[in-house]
Amino acid sequence: MTAINEEIVHVKGFAKKLIIFLHGYIDNCESLNNRIVPFLNDMQNVAIHLPEAPLDCEIYERKRQWFSMHRFDPEDARKFVPTLQECTDIYASMTKGYEESYHYLSDYIDLCLNEYQLEAKDLFLCGFSQGAMLAIYTALHYPEKIGGCISFSGILATPDYFEKHKHQTPPFLLIHGNEDNLVRYGVLSYSQEHLKHLGCDVETYTVNGGQHRITEDGLIEAEKFIKKHF
Repeated sequence: MTAINEEIVHVKGFAKKLIIFLHGYIDNCESLNNRIVPFLNDMQNVAIHLPEAPLDCEIYERKRQWFSMHRFDPEDARKFVPTLQECTDIYASMTKGYEESYHYLSDYIDLCLNEYQLEAKDLFLCGFSQGAMLAIYTALHYPEKIGGCISFSGILATPDYFEKHKHQTPPFLLIHGNEDNLVRYGVLSYSQEHLKHLGCDVETYTVNGGQHRITEDGLIEAEKFIKKHF
């Protein structure tokens, strides 16, 4: 059975909140850990977990993936199709991948909350790229309402699924660079619109000139969001 059994953990003071931060596709938790050092240094009284996706990456050795992207988009057409609608349709076709990943991530979340004797409302899910997409899916799908969800360069990939299924409505912060060359910037407003329609409070932050990466100003906004909802 697929399970998360690798992680990097930071405990800052007495853990009153749990932050789980998911790395992206063709990535791993060590690389993510190196990119979010300012965020790690500034947070207090939290446990910050960076789980490693349990699946070996289909493209590069020594990297990981939450699920196969090529299974649903073998030509990487999502990056090149001319319209936003065509792009979001491709992401929507990946619903099965998010569903499969959710099962082992939710088990991991349960274990982490139990470890610190915290409740769902004490949890913040963060993620970058594919990890952000899984974080959004999980925040909506988890049985109880979590404290909040932060997406770096992600998308609500499955709006039709949540139109038809019961979902939670945690607050969201969506962060995206307006020059992102892999997950197009237009998905920011698309995700915001659909999350609001589902009943969620949504904040957005545009990284001016930002490409497909986590930036220092984005981390500052993430820190503000978490402290506001602490």
